Amino acid sequence: MSEKFEPRIVGFCCKYCAYAAADLAGSMRLSYPSNIKIIQVPCTGRIDVIHVLRALEEGADGVMIAGCLEGECHFLEGNLKARSRIDRIKHLLKKIGMDPDRVEMFNLSSAMGPRFAEIASQMTEQIQALGPTPIPRSCTPASETAA
Repeated sequence: MSEKFEPRIVGFCCKYCAYAAADLAGSMRLSYPSNIKIIQVPCTGRIDVIHVLRALEEGADGVMIAGCLEGECHFLEGNLKARSRIDRIKHLLKKIGMDPDRVEMFNLSSAMGPRFAEIASQMTEQIQALGPTPIPRSCTPASETAA
């Protein structure tokens, strides 16, 4: 009997839009998978390539970046810079033989709680289809493997 794969997904959400949308989804009591561990960031423009790669290195099966709608970033171009970085990360993942679909970026407003729930379900299904991360557990930090 095999257990169903439950992916571990790290979600970087901007404070003003995506995190507020996640909060709204919770307030609306919308159901979505609990596989996404949300990290609130001031702006997706603050997310660097190393943050995403570190999440994957430390055992995340997928990484989701959610920011403001394009043209509505509270820091003007943060989400556009994040989109550019995500494109570079996807290219890098492809070069090292890892599926670039493990990293996705979404844009939503703070009023899009139902859309956040939809995105969370979509991302979870996408990572379930890809399977567990190909990065061996021996690459994860000693603190996690010792626990």
